[in-house]
Amino acid sequence: MNAAKPSATIWYTMLRVGIFIGSLVFVGLLVQFGIVPKGNGNSNLIWVVLLALVISAPLSYVLLRKQRDAMSAQIVTKVERAKAKLEANRTQEDGVTQ
Repeated sequence: MNAAKPSATIWYTMLRVGIFIGSLVFVGLLVQFGIVPKGNGNSNLIWVVLLALVISAPLSYVLLRKQRDAMSAQIVTKVERAKAKLEANRTQEDGVTQ
């Protein structure tokens, strides 16, 4: 694995957080300018965060498909490698005990 290139999981997570932060700023501006109503009392921050989550989730699902597929492929490869290593160890142990 190339050490200079971040893993697909880290890259996907960074992009996902970036989309959430962008959504948070966008919703905050909408609330600030009165386009979207403010929450009741002290619940405004919770309202803005929840609305940003609702907006960022489908955006991430649609926009990050390529990164999600790359992350999935990387995870599958690591799991297969771990399974092969475990099987090799198990086979080696079986050969020693017989």
